[in-house]
Amino acid sequence: MTPDPQLVQVVTICVLVYFVLLNGGYLMLNFLAMFALRRRSQEAVLDDLPQVYSALEPPISILVPAFNEEATIATSVRSMLQLSYSEMEVIVINDGSSDRTLQVLIDEFALVPFPEAYRIQLETKPVRAIYRSTRFPNLRVVDKVNGGKADSTNAGVNAARYPLFCCVDADSILQRDSLQRLVRPFLRDPLMVASGGTVRIANGCEVRGGFLTRVGMPRNPWALFQVVEYLRAFMFGRLGWSVINGMLIISGAFGLFRKDTVVAVGGYNPKAIGEDMELVVRMHRKLRSRGIPYKIEFVPDPVCWTEAPEDRKVLRNQRIRWQRGLSETIAANWGLVFSRHGGVVGWVALPFFILFEWLGPVVELFGYAFMTVAWWQGWVSWESFAIFLFVAIGLGILLSAFGLLLEEISFHLYPRASQLLTLAAVVVVENFGYRQLNSWWRLIGLYKWARGGEAKWGVMTRKATWQRDL
Repeated sequence: MTPDPQLVQVVTICVLVYFVLLNGGYLMLNFLAMFALRRRSQEAVLDDLPQVYSALEPPISILVPAFNEEATIATSVRSMLQLSYSEMEVIVINDGSSDRTLQVLIDEFALVPFPEAYRIQLETKPVRAIYRSTRFPNLRVVDKVNGGKADSTNAGVNAARYPLFCCVDADSILQRDSLQRLVRPFLRDPLMVASGGTVRIANGCEVRGGFLTRVGMPRNPWALFQVVEYLRAFMFGRLGWSVINGMLIISGAFGLFRKDTVVAVGGYNPKAIGEDMELVVRMHRKLRSRGIPYKIEFVPDPVCWTEAPEDRKVLRNQRIRWQRGLSETIAANWGLVFSRHGGVVGWVALPFFILFEWLGPVVELFGYAFMTVAWWQGWVSWESFAIFLFVAIGLGILLSAFGLLLEEISFHLYPRASQLLTLAAVVVVENFGYRQLNSWWRLIGLYKWARGGEAKWGVMTRKATWQRDL
């Protein structure tokens, strides 16, 4: 049965308009990111000068929630202890690990039980013990009952002694000047309450003694796709939103926060599966409702390296979890949308995320299916179908290529021509299957959230192939 031609035309126009708005929005973020990177390139001249400490940098507590991280925890903690910063402490929170995470820490850093005052500002699962390293005076380990990453981070906030805390994933490797770069927004602007850094894929790289010694490309295709994906998300996604103070996400892998502000808004939500985004959006909502001026900024320098999943099932579970986290965050902070005090966040950023990130999987997959069937059945002309492919796939390739270009111009992390050619090929190939598969996984996440039920983190298997012995 042939559908009403007028209905087909209306649906076709709606699908095309949606994809034009989607890619047009990302293109605007591209231009904003270019503006920010141009300003950064002017300031980067000072980076070549000898770096000295003024002793006025605010001290920082580095919080490392860890659950079953025995494969990477020692290397990660070692890299954090060797960061070049004037005053800092490292607090590892062992969240009831069932593997040898705690024992590895005890053996590697000569930990001993240390009775100390533990001020409870945020409610968490019970703390079993606190350990201090006999080799590194600024390293402590909090051992607690399992409660999830958010609960562990809250326990770290309770134990933190300094006004700023940096939340870092247990499988992350930080560059030596990471904290120096991440703290700059706080030194420049007293209204700053949080800053986030770029996260890059460590798969294929080489780490020795806790430091990244060689930047490489992963051989695993799933990890390779994620390299381009992270470039696109961080290089013009978060950087673009940061320019207009509309950034909604600071990655849980690497973010710096003002402790008193986080405590004032209630800390991380242990019930939220996307606790990093939920905290940032809640900070926006509560600070705006109280009329408190603030700023949240993104630091584009590549400062944090983390392991990406190389297994399809693990990657699938991760993307389903991310979509559920996005759904929970939007539902919990719906009052900010188009509110009187919403500002850029409530009137631009959140509506954009609702339309293109939250509901995106539904419209995108429907658009692909409808236009393919309509062309196959002869309901639309091949010219209309070609325009759709250009808008949906061609512009997607252009945007990914733009992100790669910005990375090459600004940071040049991948020095070999073969690496750039590989990434250029991935930029094209990912649009024919991988992005559509991602949309399908996100649709599953949206369905699971709508259906309700308990959300689980799932298991993230660490292979740590990038680690090398000293």
